[in-house]
Amino acid sequence: MLLQVDGSPHDWLEGRGPRLCLVGGIDDATNHVPAAVFRRQEDIEGYFTVLRQVVKTKGIPLSLYHDKHTIFLSPKKEAESIEGQLAGERPLTQVGRALLELGITSIPADSPEAKGRIERLWRTFQDRLTTELRLAEATTLEEAQVVLRRFLRHYNHRFVVPAAEAESAYRPVDPDLDLATVFCLKHTRTVGRDNVVQFKRRRLQILPSCERTSYARTRVQVHERMN
Repeated sequence: MLLQVDGSPHDWLEGRGPRLCLVGGIDDATNHVPAAVFRRQEDIEGYFTVLRQVVKTKGIPLSLYHDKHTIFLSPKKEAESIEGQLAGERPLTQVGRALLELGITSIPADSPEAKGRIERLWRTFQDRLTTELRLAEATTLEEAQVVLRRFLRHYNHRFVVPAAEAESAYRPVDPDLDLATVFCLKHTRTVGRDNVVQFKRRRLQILPSCERTSYARTRVQVHERMN
């Protein structure tokens, strides 16, 4: 019912390689860690990777508990749309938009202490996982990922506890849902008079279709996939 997520920047490789950030989540009811990934820094792609793994292997959680990082909450006080401004809403971040599309309730924590379960998890990992990385002589992000996958299997086998109710609260995923269209960066653009969209120093030509020959001045959405 509740998945706590966070990032832990730490010298995981103890000077043998780059400083990394561990992004992951923990099931509030069972202590199960369904997914985690090492990143160069705490970023959108890290959370997308973790959430996609959770959705693929467990299902869609009911709610996500997180800090007030700008990855989750926009620093802007008002929404970009007129409707959002009238409602007093903030514009959605990319992660916030993905949670909304999946029907996951976003719950921001008011303090680090409120996220006690995942904070304790990071303290445990900074002891045990760091030791495993040292024993494996991991020096790169890729080598750390291999050790992390092995470590998570052993950790979950040993420390997961039964939930109060055995039935899973994760919701099943619609088989027609393309997760790549959820866990991507979405940008709204206006098509030029020449049927071209300007995007990150690129010109994307929109070809005519059976429905219409011109898309000039149309608002479109550009999807930037993780690959």
